[in-house]
Amino acid sequence: MSNLDEFRQAGNPMFNDNKFKLGIFGSNCSNACAMTLAETSFEPTFEKNKEIAEILEAAGWECMVPIARWRGFGGPSNFNGNCMETYTWAASLAAVTKKIFLFATSHVPTIHPIVAAKMGTTIDQISKGRFGINMVCGWFTPEMEMFGRKMMEHDTRYEYATEWVEIVEKLWKEQWFDYEGQFLSVKQGFADPKPFQKPRPVLISAGSSGKGREFAAKYCDINFSVIEEEGLDKATAWVKEMKKLAWDKYQREIGTFTYSYAVARDTEKEAKEYYDYYVNQKGDWEAADNICKVFGVESGSYSPDYMDKFRRNFIAGWGGYPLVGTPEQIVDRMLEMSKTGVDGSLITMVDYNQELPYWNEKVMPLLVQAGLRKAPAAAPATAQAAREPAMA
Repeated sequence: MSNLDEFRQAGNPMFNDNKFKLGIFGSNCSNACAMTLAETSFEPTFEKNKEIAEILEAAGWECMVPIARWRGFGGPSNFNGNCMETYTWAASLAAVTKKIFLFATSHVPTIHPIVAAKMGTTIDQISKGRFGINMVCGWFTPEMEMFGRKMMEHDTRYEYATEWVEIVEKLWKEQWFDYEGQFLSVKQGFADPKPFQKPRPVLISAGSSGKGREFAAKYCDINFSVIEEEGLDKATAWVKEMKKLAWDKYQREIGTFTYSYAVARDTEKEAKEYYDYYVNQKGDWEAADNICKVFGVESGSYSPDYMDKFRRNFIAGWGGYPLVGTPEQIVDRMLEMSKTGVDGSLITMVDYNQELPYWNEKVMPLLVQAGLRKAPAAAPATAQAAREPAMA
């Protein structure tokens, strides 16, 4: 039995039968993924996030992934400057949801693995097995400096993350162990209780460099990467490469996810007009320039040509794959994405609370018709049934 087969047999929603899985990204941060000054009702509050989670659960979405952020990126919007911490965010939503899978995005240099493992177990117990960790090595130098940490060289970050995740996994599976690494050490490691989830909480990462993909292949269950608008062939190659690397070198299966920004409207004209409004007219170009500079110099994930070419894509939604048009046009684009072999996408919107109901009404049925998703289960018939746990 492969590592992912264990998740499938346990009924994990991240590895269900939907051909193209869906989640949202960044609802814990101001502006989420749109670097814009456009008007919006969205705020990164518990109340707004609870409402979003309920909308997602009603339509059968798989997951919510937050952004780990400790300070904003400047510009008039101070993009992402107002944000909720991700472990406590996940714990709060775990207590008021039944189906949606929740991740905590964790900057590994900012939290000790013993603390991360214990918090992860607590959230996994609360959610009855609907929790995972999105491991991030840290790339925004001012954030690391806030913690008094010197920014490590790119490959060294993954060497640190390797020790971090090995300790977390030991705490989830073992008892009374010693660990001695270059960066971290544990004497008589102990953690009780163990996670609810079997074989353990899901681990994901967005490393797209050579070192990042090697790390994901060895330790993660899902690897995230950007798909360029005109780069579906590259996406196909990435999916094949990741699956081959994980299996040939580590005898592991690995899933693949990307992310996309969405503007769904009744007509293509309406969709393009709104895109023009929130990106070209109301975009926070100063914040975008700050982020592009950091990514181009420090992240190791993007080439300078990519940064220049897709500057507007960062304003529109963190450089994700564009889904702008009618519901039919969006589904056609998602069919093309699915043909690359990618398992799903996180979707970003300017205003989740306002736009998700339209997506659920207009786009989701077309995804079912296209064979990308199955129709969601009917809502419980009684109030008592509604209180029953959704996870076995």
